[in-house]
Amino acid sequence: MSPKLKPQYHAMKYCRFELADSALYGLVETVGGQEMITHTLDEAPEIGITTRARYMTPLALQEATLLPAVCPSKIVCVGRNYREHAAELGNAVPLEPLLFFKPPSSLLGHGGTILRPTAIAQRTDYEGELGVVIGKKCHKLADDEDVRPYILGYTCVNDFTARDLQNKDGQWTRAKGFDTFCPVGPLVTTGGIDPWQGVSVETYVNGEVRQSGNTRDFIFPLDLIIRYISQVMTLEPGDLIATGTPSGVGPVVAGDVIEVRVEGVGRLRNSVADQ
Repeated sequence: MSPKLKPQYHAMKYCRFELADSALYGLVETVGGQEMITHTLDEAPEIGITTRARYMTPLALQEATLLPAVCPSKIVCVGRNYREHAAELGNAVPLEPLLFFKPPSSLLGHGGTILRPTAIAQRTDYEGELGVVIGKKCHKLADDEDVRPYILGYTCVNDFTARDLQNKDGQWTRAKGFDTFCPVGPLVTTGGIDPWQGVSVETYVNGEVRQSGNTRDFIFPLDLIIRYISQVMTLEPGDLIATGTPSGVGPVVAGDVIEVRVEGVGRLRNSVADQ
């Protein structure tokens, strides 16, 4: 059941983009049926959602040079959070959340190119996921403590993986940690979706749907995940949680185009090339 909590922030959408060799945060609004960057924000939204906005000549989101939508101190990922995904890889359903990290150096923006490290890895897989952006310092939450005041917003994540290295190493740091292996974006939305009620997560390869899941099917709901992580480490404003991928993962090669669609957020699109 969805917790009945008041949101901490007013609903808005924002992105990070490059303009005149500067990295900026931009407010995204719908103008004439099109998503446009209409204002720049003086500070990162995780510092304060009420930060001042400055009007700019509107720029279509699809025409902007987008950067990773987040600047986290860490990226905490949840493995095997859908039963069917655990089964398709021959793994048991975990009894508690299975955590791993991706380094911030793996981040990639919408429209960027994922680079396959073909000298050491042959199979590389897409994994579309809902991403959660932390908005408030979070540590050792009580079992009954509301988690929504700690959530800034939601985004799309592709937990790109060198599957052969994951199987070879027996742990996931190398397989998940290459540069460009964590596309995030195209934007962050601070309201309008509810993972407890259900948010669809889909992945397309070259326009063909490969994954289609819903957060209603999480093994571990989002409140449990955040409380669990907070018992181990302090989550800082801006940190990113990747909540797990539905079934349907599979390999991609150079020339493929991957799109991760999260309902209420948008589509994260990236091409693939060999390094």
